[in-house]
Amino acid sequence: MRWLVGWSSIAASFGTVGAVGAADEGRTVHPVGSQLLWGDPDPLWAVGDWRPDEIRIASVETAEGAPTARLAVLGCCSATDEQLRLGLLAARGGALRHLTAWPGSYTAVVQIGRRITVVGDLAGARPVFYTPWASGTAYATAALPLADLIEAQLDIGHLAALLACPETPEALRDGTPYVGVKRIPPGHALILREGSREITGYEPVASLAVAAPQLDPVSAVDGVRDALLEAVRARLLAPRHAPETLPPDPGPVPGMGPAERRAARGAPVPGIGADLSGGSASATLALLAAGLPGLPGTLLGHGTGAGERLLAVTFNDLTTRDHEDELERAAVIAANPRLHHVVVAAGEEALPYADLGSGPLTDEPAPSLVVAERHRRRLAAGSADHFVGDGARQVLDAHPARLADLLMDRRRRHLLRPVAALARAEGPSAHSLFVPLTVYRAARRLARTSYRTGLETAADRLPDANRRTPDLGTPADASLAALTWSRPGPAARWLTGEALAEVSVRLQEAAIRPTSVQRPGEARARAALARHAADHRILEQAAEIRSQRLHAPFLDNQVVRAARALPESLRVQPGARAAILRRVLAGAGIHELPPGWGTPSQATSTAVSRTGLRTALPDLIALFDAPLLADAGLIEARVVRKALRAASEGEPLPLDGLADLAATELWLRRLVSRRGTCWTGTAAPRQRAVAGGVVPARRPLQR
Repeated sequence: MRWLVGWSSIAASFGTVGAVGAADEGRTVHPVGSQLLWGDPDPLWAVGDWRPDEIRIASVETAEGAPTARLAVLGCCSATDEQLRLGLLAARGGALRHLTAWPGSYTAVVQIGRRITVVGDLAGARPVFYTPWASGTAYATAALPLADLIEAQLDIGHLAALLACPETPEALRDGTPYVGVKRIPPGHALILREGSREITGYEPVASLAVAAPQLDPVSAVDGVRDALLEAVRARLLAPRHAPETLPPDPGPVPGMGPAERRAARGAPVPGIGADLSGGSASATLALLAAGLPGLPGTLLGHGTGAGERLLAVTFNDLTTRDHEDELERAAVIAANPRLHHVVVAAGEEALPYADLGSGPLTDEPAPSLVVAERHRRRLAAGSADHFVGDGARQVLDAHPARLADLLMDRRRRHLLRPVAALARAEGPSAHSLFVPLTVYRAARRLARTSYRTGLETAADRLPDANRRTPDLGTPADASLAALTWSRPGPAARWLTGEALAEVSVRLQEAAIRPTSVQRPGEARARAALARHAADHRILEQAAEIRSQRLHAPFLDNQVVRAARALPESLRVQPGARAAILRRVLAGAGIHELPPGWGTPSQATSTAVSRTGLRTALPDLIALFDAPLLADAGLIEARVVRKALRAASEGEPLPLDGLADLAATELWLRRLVSRRGTCWTGTAAPRQRAVAGGVVPARRPLQR
């Protein structure tokens, strides 16, 4: 895991490097495995295996006696040295948005005298956390180190909200799984001034009554194309990972080729790669990267020996035959002479829920924990810099609640095609005849429901979520359930009434707090993007391979901004995402695509999840034999075990909800069995976070 950590204190200096904020002068505390970027009085560290090109520091000369001005940018950023200097000057004047406009994915930290500013991203894939500590404030890009620093206990109420309403920020608030550790929202920055804290937004937000200005469809799609090209180019032009810094080769092993030896020492192929299975988004990134002139590709003499070609990876799941069409489309695309195609064949060992007993401790629980081994096998065949299409659905697609925004703008005619598509998805039945009218009424009801009323209604209904579960069997049912200010998550049906009541109180409190109210569709779409970006970040940690970097350009700031300029009338049309990506590729000169490109593959994912559940059922039953979630009062173990058996036998239960429960229980067990802390020094914490266990049995939830 790679992260940044630093703090701002009230005192001017405590003398010893790393001692800022410590209780007594001369006592030291610093993170394990770190490099100091700048020292007292407000130090900043980079922790983990950062590459040299991923850490850039800029400063400007100041007059004698003037406050120090410097900027640290960590991650993939294509800004030139001059652009960094100009960004620092703009930030010194209070303009933070300049720091978020460069292509790439990175975290920016600015120090102007004793004022520290830490800027988060728009999607939430690079979050910022903070906590009060030693008369000051400690901040980091990971929550676990801060929890260790203050020896935090587990926040059971936050875990309940994460399971009950994962896409409702009003329920999650600014909390984390650790008491006392807070998260700044996406699109915001943390400003520290000698002990004081301020969280400020740097991005304009649409109001309830006025829509954000939108471009015409052609210009908007051109903007997405340019942003994606710049995002891909930022990765291609970055210095490549030097082969000599990889772990040592174990030497010839009988039956092992070069790729197997690299996997054995945990080292990916040096160069650039991309997924060619998983949908149109990842294929788009592969084609864009292969089509750019001067592509670095795979380093000569290493890996595939493909020279300047890009390594394209297709995952062939041997346990199902439902994705043969997808494999054929990948093979057609891979005929591109600038691509070197690698097919990763995997059987039961790569199914969801495989090898639950191993894996690193991540910052927080996420559904990706149960598929980490599956992704790790795919990524092990990839390159040191590997493109993935995560986030494209949330960035480009229209959340169903956007239909209400169209009605607020009196653009009813744009609802015709999406509601007709939902009716067709229902199939020829009497019920499908009423789908258009039902969806229209639900959208009109949401458009006329205020933010406060919507949250209060959701709070009133949430305690019954474990008894009255909506039918989500068809796209129309799922869209109807999403046409609301807040909806229960898929795991809510298995939570206890006590846990649901706790989350209901959170929603009621949020309803009466003053807020900058957004339009319902815009607000729900941003919340869904933030949740997905957080899950992607946990996947990076869970499936991490040494020396490899996963790049998700769709979650970059400039791509998110360009996508937000897409007209809602374009987003809501059936097949909008595939159409947008086709036009993006066409604008880059790529016109030949295989038939069926862009076809959704959700059915395949569901089939694989059910197969993995059935295969791992004994392990899952053992996991919930005496679960920590039951000790915390969040679930009844007997109810969950019954649901696991029913789902493995084919009963139509929400598999993603069961994955949420399994991932959270798995994360809790890893947290409790953890040894050591993230800190060292004479003032380091005496014990790790939640060292004494999770909670006493049946402890009441904290309110």
